[in-house]
This record gives sequence, structure tokens and C-alpha cells, in this order.
Amino acid sequence: MLRQGVQHPESIVTDSTATHEQFVKANGIELCCESFGAADAEPLILIMGLAAQMTHWDDEFCQQLADRGFRVIRFDNRDIGRSTRMTAHPPVGIQAVIQAQLAGRPLPAPYLLRDMAQDTVGLMDAFGIGAAHIVGASMGGAIAQELAMNHPNRVRSLTSIMATSGDPSLPPPTPEAMAVLMAPPPKTRDEYIAAFARNWKVLRGPNFPEDEAKDRQRAERTFARGLNPPGVARQLHAIIASGSRKPRLKGITVPTLVIHGAIDPLVPPQAGQDVANTVPGAKLVMIPAMGHALPIPLWPQIIDAIVDHARAAPARA
Repeated sequence: MLRQGVQHPESIVTDSTATHEQFVKANGIELCCESFGAADAEPLILIMGLAAQMTHWDDEFCQQLADRGFRVIRFDNRDIGRSTRMTAHPPVGIQAVIQAQLAGRPLPAPYLLRDMAQDTVGLMDAFGIGAAHIVGASMGGAIAQELAMNHPNRVRSLTSIMATSGDPSLPPPTPEAMAVLMAPPPKTRDEYIAAFARNWKVLRGPNFPEDEAKDRQRAERTFARGLNPPGVARQLHAIIASGSRKPRLKGITVPTLVIHGAIDPLVPPQAGQDVANTVPGAKLVMIPAMGHALPIPLWPQIIDAIVDHARAAPARA
């Protein structure tokens, strides 16, 4: 577990070694987070996906949202980056979790997606935020869905990006994307940097040279902040053990936007269509050139969609 630090009265602890990163007490754990924009602007919280640190929401992406009038908060989920690393079983690799699922052998889940949604509620409490615009990507989209279902009063609007309903009848990942999931974790820094570029070329697609030019820098930053392969396995197990959300998605009452890539190899586009068809009144934005990533050239379309959706949400007292 990460060090605890001295708790401030407002439950926010600033880390002296990283000027902009903070630690907050949330749901019995500690989350590393960072905010962009004016403190009194409308809050917009970004939830990242499986194995992805908060920095996968690029600094520039966050700043562009902040420049549109929002207080943008990103954070490391539990078991990733600089947030609390759980110690509960199963301490197995990601391959073992997938193989157990395929074989129908249940593994004891140390936590579920609804627990990760509760982490987000704790984060909001630490910042004194009653309700926020919630934007989640991939697993983060599933966590955002749980937040909207279980804590609708805390959600002003929901944007679910490249996420699924969890319906097991939906198409699986492509073999290439599944190979990314099943690959053993790199053992050295150089192996990690090479794997990072290779994996994102599969997930994002090969035609984004601006992103490819930044992949080494992104990988170095991620590696420096700390890797946690057992935590990734636990996160994946949380996704699997949480089951299908589809029946409960029909009860979502907050304004919902679904953004999905038409060429997503990990969470096929049918999954985004399924979420949009299931949540009452949801709007779907299907982006033709988008895979399972947020490529730089597509930021204007993605950011415009998020901002327009948030601004159209009813005001909260």
C-alpha cells in the first residue's frame, strides 16, 4: 500500500514530490489524483480503464476540457499507478483470470466494479463535490455506469466511452486484441516501452503518427509512476465477477452519452450500440476511425461531444 501522509482537514493531501498530484482518502483507501481548471468551475471527473493510469487521459486532453469551463479531475483507480495497491487474493496473473473464466471456475473476487464506483464517490466527497459530470473510458465507462445506477444524485451527466454493458452475448475482442490482454507482463523497462508501443498500435490502430511519436514518452511516464501486474489481474477479475449490467442499465435516469469507435478491436462497436440502446434516452456517437483509444486527431470530436452533452444537462441546485 502507498504511504498515507498527513491528512488535511479537507481530506486532501498534497504530495511534495509531484507538484500537481494529490492523495485523497476515499472509501477506505487512498487515491492519487490531479485537477485542471478553476476550483469553482463545473466538476467533470474522468475515470480510466483496465491497467491504465490516470495519465492515459493526456494532460492536453484534460486541459482542453478545462479550457471549456470545467474543473477536470483525473485519478488512478485502486490497484494502479500511485493509488492504494490492494493485497487481497487472487494474486494471479491476468492469463489465469481469463483461463478460469473460460473454464467456468469461479475465483473469489477481492472487489467489484461497484466498489470502484464507491471510490469515485469518496473522491467527490474529498473535494466537496455534490454532483459531477462523469466520463469513463473502457472499464472506466463500466464504473461510470455503476455510479449512475447506484448514485444517480451524484451524477449530472454520464459519458460512457468504448465501454460495454457486460452482456456476455456481445461479440468478443479480436484475436489480436485478446493477445494484448493475454501477453505476460514485461520484465524490464525497455521491454515495457516496446510492448507499450506495440500494444497501442493494435488497440488504437496504425494510422496515428502523432500518437506513435508520443508513445515512448507516455510509456516512460507510466513506468516511472509504477506498475502493478497483480492489480491489473484484480481489476480484470472485478470486471468479470461484476457480470452483466444490462438489466440495470434500463433504470439509468441521468442524461447519457455513449461514444464508441467503429473499429474498436477490444470492445467491439456492437457493445457501444448495446449500451446506447439499453439506457433510456441515451445518445450514441460512433466515430469511424476510432479504435480502443483516444487518438489526438479525434480529440476535437470527442471533446465537443462531451462538452455539448454536459452543457445540455439540467442544472443542479
